[in-house]
Amino acid sequence: MDNLEPKKLALLRILQILWENSDAEHPLRQGHIINLLEEKYGITVERKAIGRNLSLLREAGFEIENDGVGFYLNSRLFEDSELHLLIDSVLASQHISVPHSKELINKICLLSNRYFPRHVGNIHSVGEWNKTENKTLFYHIELVDEAIETGKMVEYDYNKFGIDRKLHKSSFQRISPYQLILHNQRYYLMGYSDYWDHMVYHRMDRITDMKISDRIAVPIREVKGFSDGINYHDISTAMPYMYAEPPERVTFRVKENLVDQVVDWFGRDITIRKENDGIVEAVIHAAPTAMLYWALQYADSAEILKPESLRKRVAEVLKKANQIYNGKEI
Repeated sequence: MDNLEPKKLALLRILQILWENSDAEHPLRQGHIINLLEEKYGITVERKAIGRNLSLLREAGFEIENDGVGFYLNSRLFEDSELHLLIDSVLASQHISVPHSKELINKICLLSNRYFPRHVGNIHSVGEWNKTENKTLFYHIELVDEAIETGKMVEYDYNKFGIDRKLHKSSFQRISPYQLILHNQRYYLMGYSDYWDHMVYHRMDRITDMKISDRIAVPIREVKGFSDGINYHDISTAMPYMYAEPPERVTFRVKENLVDQVVDWFGRDITIRKENDGIVEAVIHAAPTAMLYWALQYADSAEILKPESLRKRVAEVLKKANQIYNGKEI
């Protein structure tokens, strides 16, 4: 090698060699470690120096085992099963673009040894997953964090998909940002809009051209309904589709075999009363428009009872749907 490293780096390089090349199924003999030190780093050491350095690493807390065949690193910050879980989470996250997903998965693989990527077949299929094409997402997340930290508003274009399957500007937004919320595999920006005079929840993968404004953000406790700050339980259970409406008391009737799904959607803080013939009545607090779409999703098994205004909205939509499916135009 042209650039030989000093021997004092041998301890660090031995740890690196064990990290990258060993596990219980792939122990390294001392001779192999000596060869890798010289080939990769130009460090020449004697066999007894390897033993001393391995002892020092053990004293430092690294679990280095000797199975009689060779040495290997027996414990890491993450187990391989945990790394698989992280990779699956990246793959399932629709807000992470394909290039960024590949980059993140490659970084996760570095947390194990060189044998781990052989077991990560799905890294090659990341392009087949439903992913955002918005490459500025993580940069915008950094801007939101900075704006929240400095108490400033953010400005951006909010977009919608057109028939060409590309994002097109729908509106210009200027809001006071308060929180980023991960909901249904999407990142949402929670903030107060002066224009609409209420809280909004905008999908981060629909945002482009964001910048931090010079305007001072409205303190969240000055926003109607948020005098006590953010209630994360209410957000997660009362807004299944992230509609920016104040939650209302909603009563509905549903088949008993769907109680499990009701709890999945709205949490355990609900009132459930059993009626006759496998039917239960449930009372929750939720945004009306969100409940409208929830009720349509379970239209053959659930019935909105109260409030009457929401019940009528559901009935009107179902009537319109019935007309469409019986030959009338949309």
